[in-house]
Amino acid sequence: MQIDDLKKQLLADKDAFLDIIGQHKTKHQLKSALLAGHNVIIVGAPGIGKTTLAKNLAKLLPDLEVNDCGFNCSPDNPICPSCRSNKKQKVKKISGDQRFVRIQGSPDLTAEDLIGDIDPIKAMKFGPLSFEAFTPGKIFKANNSVLFFDEVNRCPEKLQNALLQVLSEKHATIGSYDVDLPADLVFIATMNPEDSSTEPLSDVFLDRFDLIYMDYPESVDIEKRIVRTKGFAFDVKFQEELFHAMIAFVRLLRESKKLEKKPSVRASISLYERSQTNALLKKKKKVDEEDVQEAIKSVLAHRIKLIPSAKYLKTPEDFLEEEFKDFSKFLPRATEKSEEGP
Repeated sequence: MQIDDLKKQLLADKDAFLDIIGQHKTKHQLKSALLAGHNVIIVGAPGIGKTTLAKNLAKLLPDLEVNDCGFNCSPDNPICPSCRSNKKQKVKKISGDQRFVRIQGSPDLTAEDLIGDIDPIKAMKFGPLSFEAFTPGKIFKANNSVLFFDEVNRCPEKLQNALLQVLSEKHATIGSYDVDLPADLVFIATMNPEDSSTEPLSDVFLDRFDLIYMDYPESVDIEKRIVRTKGFAFDVKFQEELFHAMIAFVRLLRESKKLEKKPSVRASISLYERSQTNALLKKKKKVDEEDVQEAIKSVLAHRIKLIPSAKYLKTPEDFLEEEFKDFSKFLPRATEKSEEGP
């Protein structure tokens, strides 16, 4: 991998991760870990940009010419037996975006999904022990690239064990052939620590990572910039004072001691879009407080979770209705002029 080129770019660019607004501490920690050549798990709640940050890293990778062999072999330094045998291979160019290989964490994942497996049809043609019968998994497809493992704490312990050699040695042993193949890649994973439907990560597995923590946007104005950038703007006016108040309300919910699951930035974006479409359906030219209020239950109720002592007294819908009613009393103060314009 042209890892030296990546390191040079990380050192040269003050803000290499332009797809993420704010999060300066997280960006600094990620750059530091990558420069050290470490594997990384980005830890944080859903919908705050963990995946976007990882994809942004792939964009920094330069275009690369590789053999079209399934292992992304460099023409000058082939790793797979087929390329090493001097068998002529087609050469293709892959961009930084194409050098982003994603694995979605799931209890159903197997070691074969990552390492590879024997293709029965190829085995009949070339023989069961022929390397031509082997179909490479995601690890080898990410050779010379970024391997992104989303929700890594959803993968079973057996799969964690299958990754240990790659994480430590940048090699993977293909058991059926007793062959070690290099897996030169940047490994980035994500996890939501509050997700209860997950597998425990072993100490041996975690010992091979640096954990980098990512939180909600640092301020109202940063979150407003994110929502304006990522959300769809319809042909209807959203007054700055009301927009500021809407974001402030979502952020206020995150501070509530009655919630154990908080609304994400994705919730802010959805509320922004739904408030606009509510106004459009009424043939209005601008969004008002009623349009925002009508969208709150649909957008936020399933994105929050009340603590046990509160959820037996009221539903999430009732909680949101009460919170917005109390919040709306202070709208003049909540909608004071912000640091930024629309």
